Amino acid sequence: MKRTLSLILVLSMLLALLCGCMGGTVTEDALPDADEPAVDTLAPAGDDTNAQEETQSDPEPVTPPAPQKAEYTIKSAIYREGDTIPEGYTTYSGVVEHLFFHPVIAYPEVAFSSYQAEGLDDWMVTVGEYVKILESVYEKGFVLVDINDIWSEETAEDGTRRMVKNTLLVPEGKRPLVFSYDDVNYYQYMIETGFTHKLILGDDGLIWSYGLDPDGKEVISQDLDAVTILDKFVREHPDFSPFGAKGCLSLTGFEGILGYRTQTDRDNTSAEFEAARQKEITAVKPIVEELKRTGWTFGCHTWGHINLDRVGMSTITDDLTRWTEEVGSLIGETSVIFYPHGARPDGNDWKNTGEEFRYLHSLGYRVFCSVGINSFSYIKDDIGAVICDRLHPDGTTLRSAKSLERYAQFYDAREIIDLESRPVREVGWMS
Repeated sequence: MKRTLSLILVLSMLLALLCGCMGGTVTEDALPDADEPAVDTLAPAGDDTNAQEETQSDPEPVTPPAPQKAEYTIKSAIYREGDTIPEGYTTYSGVVEHLFFHPVIAYPEVAFSSYQAEGLDDWMVTVGEYVKILESVYEKGFVLVDINDIWSEETAEDGTRRMVKNTLLVPEGKRPLVFSYDDVNYYQYMIETGFTHKLILGDDGLIWSYGLDPDGKEVISQDLDAVTILDKFVREHPDFSPFGAKGCLSLTGFEGILGYRTQTDRDNTSAEFEAARQKEITAVKPIVEELKRTGWTFGCHTWGHINLDRVGMSTITDDLTRWTEEVGSLIGETSVIFYPHGARPDGNDWKNTGEEFRYLHSLGYRVFCSVGINSFSYIKDDIGAVICDRLHPDGTTLRSAKSLERYAQFYDAREIIDLESRPVREVGWMS
């Protein structure tokens, strides 16, 4: 009898185990102790050694998905006769204001204590001043438009090609404004005197700036560079750019573009130098692509920042050939040229159309930008071209009593200038 009961007990235990293995309920008591490794006691059929190797092999690497770039819409602001005017918009045929900047000073304490302090004080604005200017023009009702929308080249009745000024669409109560930025190359002297070093693509697919702070620590930011600050401002105030326009970046080429050393060196033709140059070219291409995708355009500032009023024709042709090969090949075609130093070719391009101007025109340039005291523009009668001036927010105009009134439509210089950071120099409107 006892033997029969023992046999029944053993059979019951075996049956319970068999049910557990076949999917029965598993209690907490059946789980492995937290301090002990879990062991798979049911090895797959086949060779045990191979099974063990398969179980312990590393998982296949998974490539993370590329960041999804936010859609960005760019539209033309040009109104053609017969077009439907969108609700809330009106047509505009007046003066299109044009402000230009150089790269902005990220660290004033470095810039204004450097060997370049006086020049930087004259021709640059600080990050803080730049942000205040953006806020002011926005509050005063300006909206950004693309410089390429202001004029078009058309064929006249006599078959000649001429430039015409376009009528623009703008939101009711707003005025169009163009931004341009000279020397967005991040020259070595800028790197040494408190500017960001280059533009980069972040993990989020957006444009960021890279640089070093005054202590030499790496800084990746969107708050220290003119380009990234405007990008961020438009994201936060999309009505500031109803057509998607940002600004036109005016590039030289003698120290590369956008912080990448893409330039050739006629004194160094080694394979090592060329390999390094090609690496920089590869790195800058996606930056250019993303800038163009998000409303930025490009213009020529000559390769060597040459004075077009002082150099000879041979220098101009050599320089522009080099710009086309080294810069134009990276940014694509442009019809806009910005005169270095504001110096006009042929002595006075709005009165003269000499050999130099005709050569630049033959390269495809149609909009020729200098610097002046207002947003002047003039369509030349003898050739398909527009010459124009642009205003320059910088230390010279922020300090000037005359400029205080000229720039009042954009901002009050007394509220913009950072006299605590800048060198102690005469301020005209304080006299």
